[in-house]
This record gives sequence, C-alpha cells and structure tokens, in this order.
Amino acid sequence: GLRRMTPVERVNRAISLTIMTHAIALAQIRRTHPDEDERRCRLRLAARMTDPALMRAAFDWPHD
Repeated sequence: GLRRMTPVERVNRAISLTIMTHAIALAQIRRTHPDEDERRCRLRLAARMTDPALMRAAFDWPHD
C-alpha cells in the first residue's frame, strides 16, 4: 500500500501515526501519574523524545 501512495499521502500517514503514538503515550503517562496536571504530563511526553540536558536547560526538568 505504501508504494501506491503519493509523497503527500505518505507524509500525511506519518503525521497521523505520530499523533496517534503521542496520544497513546500521553494516555499511559496519565494512567501512571494520575495526580499530575496536563502541563506536567505533556512535559513527561516531551522528555521521552528530547535530550535530557535540553529538558533540564529549558524546563529545569529532572531526569527520572
């Protein structure tokens, strides 16, 4: 199926899959940390994909 897609369709598929993956990861974070607010949950999501040094510099985020 991928071979029959146009480049635009492939990019759109990749974006959709990324959004879905982030939503699943965020749901898991919310289950694991039910008392944390939305900002902190989204920071946890960002920390999964961002260099720890950058997270510390930008958000004073502890590596956990």
